[in-house]
Amino acid sequence: MTQSLTALLAQKTFSTADIARLLSLTGPADVELLRSRAHELVLKHCGSHVFFRGLIEFSNICVSDCNYCGIRKSNEAVDRYMLSKDDILESARFCAEVGYGSAVLQSGERIDEAFVAFIEDIVRSIKKETVSSTLPGGLGITLCVGEQTEDVYRRFYNAGAHRYLLRIETTSPTLFAKIHPPQQSLANRMDCLDRLRRVGFQVGTGVMIGLPEQTIEDLANDIQFFKRTSIDMIGMGPYIVHHQTPMAHYDRDIAARKDAVFLLALKMIAVTRIVCKDVNIAATTALQAMQYDGREQGLCFGANIVMPQTTPVDVRNNYLLYEGKPCLDENASQCKSCLERRIRSVGREIGTNEWGDSQHFAARS
Repeated sequence: MTQSLTALLAQKTFSTADIARLLSLTGPADVELLRSRAHELVLKHCGSHVFFRGLIEFSNICVSDCNYCGIRKSNEAVDRYMLSKDDILESARFCAEVGYGSAVLQSGERIDEAFVAFIEDIVRSIKKETVSSTLPGGLGITLCVGEQTEDVYRRFYNAGAHRYLLRIETTSPTLFAKIHPPQQSLANRMDCLDRLRRVGFQVGTGVMIGLPEQTIEDLANDIQFFKRTSIDMIGMGPYIVHHQTPMAHYDRDIAARKDAVFLLALKMIAVTRIVCKDVNIAATTALQAMQYDGREQGLCFGANIVMPQTTPVDVRNNYLLYEGKPCLDENASQCKSCLERRIRSVGREIGTNEWGDSQHFAARS
């Protein structure tokens, strides 16, 4: 006799088959049960607050050539840029002044010493310049600057960054090889996550949902990976085609599956919340790129983090990992007001002047 969905959702531990079953739900009543359970668990383990991470996309210069990415090094149509230290500090000060509590420094991938030293200097400067009575430790800082050596990660950590996001994109070796160039390996990406953990970072990763040839079993294995490796924070989103990449020919396939991929992305958030309980999960911008209220739906399915844009408006069009990215023409203040309305519209509170660190990291530490 097939186990009831209610009983399955109440389990403490989940097999890969259990996870695949939850990801395969399609009936509205079943999906609502899934959503409701995930929402219950985010409130129980993380509270009702949604935490902001002010996003500063400070450079689109990249040495990597990922097949899905609009800023891949081989894309000669992109206008390359790197923000000055003053521009980055201005965005960071805005984050601190409006109560975001944290910022994300994100860029294309580089491994040269000049780049590493620049990040060290920026992190130290942000920490120094954002100390206040409401933020006695300065802004919380997440870095998202790709694969680095353990020594470099330690330099970033010692400078004052304490969270690091390195998306694995998929744990399937076959899929990983199809969407990355030969010089990038799944093994090294996993090693980097181990290095980050050894250094002391709160470790974040994530996957793309709806990749061509991706199966439900692939996604179930991804969630098992999050659980097995004790990931602290997770950023996932639907795969969206960029036409200046080698994967542009998948546009019709992705367009035909758009609604199904969007729902699958929501289910991935919910099932990850149900399996991993106390991790931080982002309602990503890619959700809003697919549906106007995508980020709100992500929050309703168990997410507790959003990343408002604070990148200067004049360069945002040059940082397009995928097409159709929203919020390109809103300044930082407009983006803040918009997201506050969206969060309150689903009955959640905004965590101001807080780092909003992962409860999972606190427990494992």
